[in-house]
Amino acid sequence: MSIKTVTPQEAANAMAAGATLVDIRDADEHARENIKGAVHVPLARLGDLPSVTGPIIFHCKSGMRTQANASALAAAARGTACQILEGGLDGWRAAGLPTIMDRRQPIEVMRQVQLAAGGLVLLGVLLGFLVAPAFFGLSAFVGAGLMMAGATGWCGMAKLLRLMPWNRRALRA
Repeated sequence: MSIKTVTPQEAANAMAAGATLVDIRDADEHARENIKGAVHVPLARLGDLPSVTGPIIFHCKSGMRTQANASALAAAARGTACQILEGGLDGWRAAGLPTIMDRRQPIEVMRQVQLAAGGLVLLGVLLGFLVAPAFFGLSAFVGAGLMMAGATGWCGMAKLLRLMPWNRRALRA
């Protein structure tokens, strides 16, 4: 099912007229940056969407998650008129509309995974060339883990990073 998209300006006008903006991103993403007045209901917990009066506008980071899950979003709206914010939070920001940024919160866990995996691969290659070829195994191990994460949707590195002390504050929010 496809849900109509609205521009960021149309969404801002609709919010001023009583529409509810729903942020479907994960807790760590929402804690770092969000749109004032948006209700946070992660995609995995759409069943917890509160009853609202007026239309619902769903948003994610770029609009891809909302488009990919349009049927689930429409079902969660339980007959209430719903729309998708075109371009998500990125589109909102690009339109010059304000967001609330909390730089004390850690960056999103998936960006942390990208940084850690990239750093480990680079380290493995450098040590493989400079110290001993056996260190190339580190790069192979990380690459295999990324392949498994892509194939199964389960990422051990993300699970581990979520347990780190700097991420605990964001996950409680």
